[in-house]
Amino acid sequence: LNKAHEWVSAVDPISFDKKIAGVSLGRTFGIEMAKANKDVKIGLIPCAVGGTPIRRWQQNGDLYQAALKRAKLAQKAGVIKGILWHQGESDSGNEDTAKIYEQQLHAMIAAWRKDLGNEKIPVVVGELGQFFKRAKHKSTVDNALKVLPNKVKHTAWVTSEGLGHKGDVVHFNAAAYREFGKRYASKIKSLQE
Repeated sequence: LNKAHEWVSAVDPISFDKKIAGVSLGRTFGIEMAKANKDVKIGLIPCAVGGTPIRRWQQNGDLYQAALKRAKLAQKAGVIKGILWHQGESDSGNEDTAKIYEQQLHAMIAAWRKDLGNEKIPVVVGELGQFFKRAKHKSTVDNALKVLPNKVKHTAWVTSEGLGHKGDVVHFNAAAYREFGKRYASKIKSLQE
């Protein structure tokens, strides 16, 4: 679903939040899901906005509301089969935001499920880049992501082990995003079985 709310073939960049957006995990994820479901059309609903804190993704937040609008529009054409979440770098630099990250993550997932009318919608979250070390509270955010499957049903966590950055020690490089897309697809398929 592109920025103009039209269904188009997925090409990188899928995300349109910033003009500098490049490769993301979304396209490879979609390709992997299509391979596994040859009789089903796979629709992607990109909602990413880089550099944002999770508070803006809470049910009353502007980014949550914008994403919900896109998701509701997509529901007119199909069924939402999963949510991919990769965020947390901006919350890792502040002790206060890192401490409440887990609570906010759980609240956001509950809100998505309620607002989309599916209490079992699979949610897959990903570990922040292992190369991302400059944020003092990264381990707190990473732990909240990693333990999610132990605390919230129908969720999974994907490791970023072995994935490289694009030279800024913050963002994954293109090869890493493609591999991440495969990892996310593998996890969501296991939740959908």
